[in-house]
Formats: sequence, structure tokens, C-alpha cells
Amino acid sequence: MARVSFQTTSPTRFANTLVKRWGPTLGIWGVGAGTAALFLLSVTPVVKKGILVNVPLLGNYYEDKTPASDKPF
Repeated sequence: MARVSFQTTSPTRFANTLVKRWGPTLGIWGVGAGTAALFLLSVTPVVKKGILVNVPLLGNYYEDKTPASDKPF
């Protein structure tokens, strides 16, 4: 008759396998969600002035070039 034997795994080995399996997938989804949130919020002044203007290649595109006389507030 066959006996069932359980082998214990250490928590570090379990975490290592978990990170190896799910790490790349969660990383790709995280980058995609962050990019989508950044572009959806790019019309708000806080994101535009705080983040997008400071990006080296995109800064000139998002910079506000409207004269002060044309701004209502």
C-alpha cells in the first residue's frame, strides 16, 4: 500500500516561486494601468504641471503657451 508523504516548503521558497510566476504579469499590468491613468489625467493642471512638463522629451508638448491675457482666471 502506498503512503502519502507531505514535504514542507519554506516560506522563502514559496514567495520566490510566487514572484517568478506572477511578477512579470503584474508588472506589465501595472505599467499599463499607470500609463492609462497618466494619460487620462493629463488634462488636469496638477498632473500637467507636476509630472508631464518635467518629462524631458514630452515637456515642450504639455507646456502651457497660452498668453496671460487669454486666460479667464
